[in-house]
Amino acid sequence: MPAFLDSRDLRFLIGAGVVMIVLVGLTYAVGPAPAQQSLGYPSSYASEWAGAKAAFLLLQEQGYQVERWEKSPEDLPANPDGALLVLAEPNQTASASERAAIRRFVSGGGRVLAIGASAADLVPDLNATAVEEWKPEPKTYSALLPSSVTRDATEISMIAPDTFTSSTHPWLALYGREDEIAVVTYRVGKGEIIWWASASPLTNGSIRDKSNLAFFLNCVGAPDTVSVYWDEYFHGARASMISYFENGPLPWASLQIGIAFLALLFTFSRRAGAMRMPATESRLSPLEFVETLGDLYQSAHASPAAVSVAYRRFRLALSRKLATPAKAKLPELCRAASSRFGWPEDALLDTLARSERAMRNINLNEDEALYLVRQLHDYSARLEPRGHAERENPAWR
Repeated sequence: MPAFLDSRDLRFLIGAGVVMIVLVGLTYAVGPAPAQQSLGYPSSYASEWAGAKAAFLLLQEQGYQVERWEKSPEDLPANPDGALLVLAEPNQTASASERAAIRRFVSGGGRVLAIGASAADLVPDLNATAVEEWKPEPKTYSALLPSSVTRDATEISMIAPDTFTSSTHPWLALYGREDEIAVVTYRVGKGEIIWWASASPLTNGSIRDKSNLAFFLNCVGAPDTVSVYWDEYFHGARASMISYFENGPLPWASLQIGIAFLALLFTFSRRAGAMRMPATESRLSPLEFVETLGDLYQSAHASPAAVSVAYRRFRLALSRKLATPAKAKLPELCRAASSRFGWPEDALLDTLARSERAMRNINLNEDEALYLVRQLHDYSARLEPRGHAERENPAWR
């Protein structure tokens, strides 16, 4: 082991390596698969194969009044006549108030182009089931009824379509094959909902297949009669700085920077701190002297001697304080102390009398000796100057 690495440094390096391996493993575990990430999703910002940027730009070139909608559905126009909301396979859920706002938009005369089972959860009274296994092979669906949606689009193609389940409103199947339904339309109040089983007819990679382009434009309507709101709110593009940071790489970057900062702070603080010798307890410390003296008294069974030392020390200090003879009798000494200091005379006399008896008792109980020494010590502390006594024993204030 190198001389500059001690055991703590080695443990720190091993711990940092383990944390790095865990973070790398979690990154691969929670990250999207490369193949799925390269396909994209039907967003007006996405230029991948499954993106919808080409369809959005086409509407702009054709003179449509189209805009990306990054606000909540609650902010949709109050007068939705001639407005179309495009919900192209949203990947985020809606709250109850947002679903209610979409219902008000449709009931008031707006139209919704809802695509996929995830969009069926947002629009009123529609149930659909997501495809169980995604397959890249397109399926061809034929028009089932003549309508403005199927004009000049007898066949369309879809990739990995979801399954239409039911609707509480009378609905019409516009495209299908055998027992599969690909496009459904029904009315809610004054408005209309058109549901697609898959977004592939408007994606960058499939918009030119079959009659997908004509079908898409038929669903949107004439340029001079419709205002298109292409939803990006449920794709995560929220019109706020908080949502931008939440969905971007900043949280993970902040976490990594924070870990690096803590590691740097930890290592630098250890190396750059002041050099001090380890603290060692002095052999001459007062506490060690007291413990040693106590052990000597205990081993010698010298409880009377301990009481005698405390008694004589207090008796001498009290006589000096009262200016009385050193050989004054206990009642006179206690009476003078009570008159001078206001101490209870009987309690002081009892303590001093018991102490004198204990000094002569070779079989003195240790508990009794400890009690008397504490009492004498407390009385001695009360004889000290006021500031000193308060610091030593605040209970006598």
